[in-house]
Amino acid sequence: TDDSLEFLKAKYPTIRIIQNNENYGFAKGYNEALNKIKEEFEYFLLLNNDVEVTENWINPLLHSLQNENVAACQPKILAYNNKNYFEHAGAAGGFIDKHYFPFCRGRIFDSLEEDDRQYDSEEKVSWTSGAAMLIKSKVFFEVGGFDEDFFAHMEEIDLCLRIQKKGYELRCNPKSSVYHLGGGTMPYNSPKKVYLNFRNNLFLIIKNHPGFLFPKLLTRMAYDFLAALKFLSEGKVKLIWCILHAHLSVYKNLPLLLNKRKILKVNQFPILQYKGSIIWAFFAQKNKKYSSLNKRLF
Repeated sequence: TDDSLEFLKAKYPTIRIIQNNENYGFAKGYNEALNKIKEEFEYFLLLNNDVEVTENWINPLLHSLQNENVAACQPKILAYNNKNYFEHAGAAGGFIDKHYFPFCRGRIFDSLEEDDRQYDSEEKVSWTSGAAMLIKSKVFFEVGGFDEDFFAHMEEIDLCLRIQKKGYELRCNPKSSVYHLGGGTMPYNSPKKVYLNFRNNLFLIIKNHPGFLFPKLLTRMAYDFLAALKFLSEGKVKLIWCILHAHLSVYKNLPLLLNKRKILKVNQFPILQYKGSIIWAFFAQKNKKYSSLNKRLF
């Protein structure tokens, strides 16, 4: 609706455009496109439409992928509107805690750190951001691509966990950097975004948690109840319904999710995971920065 396709056709006629008749979401949209070129390229570059790149930014990512055990790599992702700060969607590489809450080097929940080059070392991470990621095409299809039931949000985390279960690593190489606007397609306060984040995080747990599910889901229900109380205190009643809707959707899809879980448990390697609670570290211990977390828990 923003005439971007017409702009691309006019200004960059050599670009091959795949135009869908409906919104397939991030997961299916990428799967459809990448399937059409799967035999042509060794690497796929996944890049959001609200990302500004820097000169020669791809080269460090390519260098990281020369390691045969590294499947995907992301750049350092900084905020487009405040370029001295990390951006929410990936920052300097993503992690998950023991309850599968995502966080990043440079970003815990909504607390964004200033980039003082404190995270400029290349590191192994739990997940690479779908906003800007270079991935080996062979590995992408080896693990089955994105799970289209996610539609959008956290589908790259699910992909990255499956990649790790095959024995591969993921990296962030901060020698490369980009600027991400964020919320360019779906605003941060969008009820749909809140619904997808809560629902897909539960999808993530059911599919990928190797231990007993009931205690983990019970704990998450308690955390989600607290989140609902927080929304209530802020007068955001619509977002409480989003949490309830997310849980109802999970229970409706439980047989499908349990079947996916059963398939994924075969011959799996361990995933990189913060063994503590990021909620406890952030709210109780007041650790607002990644650098202040207990590194022995990684």
